Amino acid sequence: MPAAPAIYVLTGCTAVGKTELALQWAESSEAEIVSCDSLLFYRGMDIGTAKPTRDELARVPHHLIDLCEPSQSMDIARYLTLAKGVVADITARGKPVLVTGGSGFYLKAFIGPVVDAVQVSAELRARVAGLAMSEALAELRQLNPDGLGALDVANPRRVTRALERCLASGRTMAALLEEFLKQPSPFADYEVRLVELAREPTELATRIMTRVRAMLEQGLVKEVEHLLTAGLINNPSGANAIGYREVRAMLAGDLPAEAVAEEITKNTRVLVKKQRTWFRNQLPAHPVLPAAEVQAHELFASWR
Repeated sequence: MPAAPAIYVLTGCTAVGKTELALQWAESSEAEIVSCDSLLFYRGMDIGTAKPTRDELARVPHHLIDLCEPSQSMDIARYLTLAKGVVADITARGKPVLVTGGSGFYLKAFIGPVVDAVQVSAELRARVAGLAMSEALAELRQLNPDGLGALDVANPRRVTRALERCLASGRTMAALLEEFLKQPSPFADYEVRLVELAREPTELATRIMTRVRAMLEQGLVKEVEHLLTAGLINNPSGANAIGYREVRAMLAGDLPAEAVAEEITKNTRVLVKKQRTWFRNQLPAHPVLPAAEVQAHELFASWR
């Protein structure tokens, strides 16, 4: 049998240095880059997401960037459909595929199942949306007498989605999870080769602080002002993203202007801690390389 085509995946925490290494390796390998960053989907969200610049995008073909207006929400099901099409097209043209980004849920689409088969009607979704958090949680507990497992019951979105699926399927969360885990990976026909970049905490903290200052100097506040006129507030994922929510708070008078940089930096460091935990617990065994030392030509040397 012919060898399965490869998908190369480069991940790592925010500000670790993925972009430049990905560009260098893609250039040397004639690869095309597929983004799995959950905020690069939105047009106009450029500075606050550290989106690749126009010059960087011109160096290598990029995919799944600038898919939506800032007022629109992206979801994993749509992303998965698009990603499968893009990966198949790149592979058919004989080019290597390099997936890069640090958004765990979208990254996991290349590792295992992420979408179940439960269909939720618009009517059911509207009914659940009309429930208070306490009502939704009480109904969810009633449908799951054996408990809610690891569900974050303080997260309204998670509770709402769980209730929708239990009501639509007539199954408990445990039964849905068991069925979900039996699904094959969406990219089971590919060989996924994963590398994570890492930096020492003090070095990463300095890089985060430098990045935040640069974003503000480049015009992050004006970017947020423009996005708000374009309906950003209708997209919870974008409006509440780090960098955007702090500037929104400042514009609303809830955060002093002189505290914005510190608040974004603090929240980014919290995010990095969560990312590290997620990579450690959710990804299969993979090499972790020191970003400060590795060169692009060494990055995937053992894979070629």
